[in-house]
Amino acid sequence: MRQPKLLTTLKTYDAAQFGADLVAGVTVAMVALPLSLAIAIASGADPATGLTTAIVAGFLISALGGSRVQIGGPTGAFIVVVFGVIAEHGFDGLVLATLMAGLILMVAGALRAGRLVAFVPEAVINGFTIGIAIIIATSQIKDFFGLTAESLPADFLAKVPVLWDARTTLNPSALGIAVLAVVLIVGFRRIAPRWPGLIVAVALASAGVALFALDVDTIRSRFGDLPSTLPAPEIPRMSWARIVELFPSAVVIAFLAGVESLLSAMVADRMIGGRHRPDAELMAQGVANVASAVFGGLPATGAIARTATNVRAGGKTPVAGMVHAVTILIVMAVAAPLAGYLAMPALAALLILTAWNMSEPHKWRDYARARPSDRALLLLTLVLTVLIDLTVAISVGVAAGLALRLGRRTETRTDWTPPER
Repeated sequence: MRQPKLLTTLKTYDAAQFGADLVAGVTVAMVALPLSLAIAIASGADPATGLTTAIVAGFLISALGGSRVQIGGPTGAFIVVVFGVIAEHGFDGLVLATLMAGLILMVAGALRAGRLVAFVPEAVINGFTIGIAIIIATSQIKDFFGLTAESLPADFLAKVPVLWDARTTLNPSALGIAVLAVVLIVGFRRIAPRWPGLIVAVALASAGVALFALDVDTIRSRFGDLPSTLPAPEIPRMSWARIVELFPSAVVIAFLAGVESLLSAMVADRMIGGRHRPDAELMAQGVANVASAVFGGLPATGAIARTATNVRAGGKTPVAGMVHAVTILIVMAVAAPLAGYLAMPALAALLILTAWNMSEPHKWRDYARARPSDRALLLLTLVLTVLIDLTVAISVGVAAGLALRLGRRTETRTDWTPPER
């Protein structure tokens, strides 16, 4: 069934549900705002593109999706792919690849491919998720420690020696702000887990930079002022040669968006006791990514951590996700200059913690006790993700995993709990 959940929920919608959705939507927006900025910066894009993606794609994913409480936007899983595409093909190449990925997802939804996620081996998902987390954390070391390095290579093996050579340029002020942000984020999560502590923690740490006039980079000092309005929609330029060149990247973006959104919807189902519509979800992801590309945004998908925050904050229907997008738009229009003062080390700390959560350290012991073939598949996918390329990792991992699955036809799939992203 491809009918959006919004149409179903509106039949019995009332003022009480709107009140709950309003509170939840505003709460999630306060979590999504700093994350969207940080993810865009880590991806090698302008920070404003993160807000554009959260607004445009976030609204459409909720309005057209197959889940009651799914929250969409830019996620950490895309950082590696986006950074690589921008480095190789430029930002205009990323925009076209995102548009193509959206069309692929729409076709997948039309062909009712939503349930095919069950055929992606668990070990492959865990492997590339941990690999992505390692790459994200490594990419944030420069800003976390305030190191001075002209540019970091995209390749992991080339990046490590550059960071090591820059170790003598450590900025104590930047490190202090980053550590303060880590302490505040962890503290707020433990003391007030239902409260949008992310933006408060990053804001307080950033306020320290202004209060003590510290020599620490901010969004404004590095990128200039953030815009207060959405960019005008524009169809990206395309040619047959460019489409062929970007097709592999578009497939990877579509794969990640489809898998992560459906897994996030599954997590939401468990939290609310509901049941999502996978084909409607794929269709919504497709439309959202096409729209994000038209507005010059990043790839988008369902965000597990933000979806869980929405549920915990009392979100009842897709209206909460739509409120979340509108809230970010209002903040962008009213407080864009203030967001420019957010400190880069604080955002780096936020992403390093996000990477830590993605890796699910509490499950490493279970991975170590898994059957040898699953351990080998996880490690193979992880190593290929970090050292070679995510496209190669996914291709090899899925092929190897399906080959193993053919030898276990009588075995059932184990339950899997996706990490926070």
